[in-house]
Amino acid sequence: MEPAVQSTLPRSARIYVAGHRGLVGSAIYRHLVAEGFSDVVSRSSKELDLRDRGAVDAFFDDQRPDYVVLAAAKVGGIVANNTYPADFLSDNVRIQVNVLDAAARVGVRKLLFLGSSCIYPKFAEQPIREDSLLTGLLEPTNDAYAIAKIAGVLQVQALRRQHSLPYVSAMPTNLYGPGDNFDLQNSHVLPALIRKVHEAKQRGDKEYVVWGTGTPRREFLHTDDLSRAVLTLLERYDEPAPINIGVGEDVTIRELAETVADVVGFDGEIVFDTTKPDGTPRKLLDVSRINALGWKAEIGLRDGIASTYRWFLDNVDSARL
Repeated sequence: MEPAVQSTLPRSARIYVAGHRGLVGSAIYRHLVAEGFSDVVSRSSKELDLRDRGAVDAFFDDQRPDYVVLAAAKVGGIVANNTYPADFLSDNVRIQVNVLDAAARVGVRKLLFLGSSCIYPKFAEQPIREDSLLTGLLEPTNDAYAIAKIAGVLQVQALRRQHSLPYVSAMPTNLYGPGDNFDLQNSHVLPALIRKVHEAKQRGDKEYVVWGTGTPRREFLHTDDLSRAVLTLLERYDEPAPINIGVGEDVTIRELAETVADVVGFDGEIVFDTTKPDGTPRKLLDVSRINALGWKAEIGLRDGIASTYRWFLDNVDSARL
């Protein structure tokens, strides 16, 4: 990787955070405001449907942002991805094409596209390097979503080649934090476990059920750490290749379930439902390139789970359940 591009974004710059009400976008929005950015622009999905090209073009014509963070996406866990693959592919491709085309047309100085670590092959060598992209078959349970995100990466690269734009893409690992989706059918594994254990404790259950065998290994990054990484990349990264954002360490789903139970204070038995899919056996990212830029994850998994659980307790009436 070439030496980092050292620059500081002017705090008066207009930055559009697409998807600011989601788990990722809301954390990025909060961080930018805390860092002193005075003109952070946002629109809810009700105010601006990013799947509507005309609406997106009109928004960019009116707002003319200097920088864009594309964190908007249709997301979900294994079951949701496996059940609605057409929706995941169609919605995400439309969001990406509309925003990227509009940004290039109005002269956005820099754009950061956030993808997902699921773009990498199911059996990629661990830890997964960025050059593993397109070297093998995808995990079948979320291949439609992965293809959509790969299309976003390639569009960023195409805009760089054709228009010499300093647009970049980053691939975060599994994310969690305040504002997560705690729906038991459509959420990701960590928030689903938090809710399951919380409700099991409330009912006085002697056990709680975890999907799968418990053997797959996963890496989990707190969204506050991700937000710091986003600003680092906007200021220091300018290469066509996607760059990984992760912790560099992983745990088994069994270890994760045990940690969640400990945080919540549930001392019952953990039972694994092996009729449910495991997904990819392991998905650990090589984060050496982003570490070389001066960023490293700081929030430990147990501390991050504890803070997320506190948020869940404080917002249980309004959280996505």
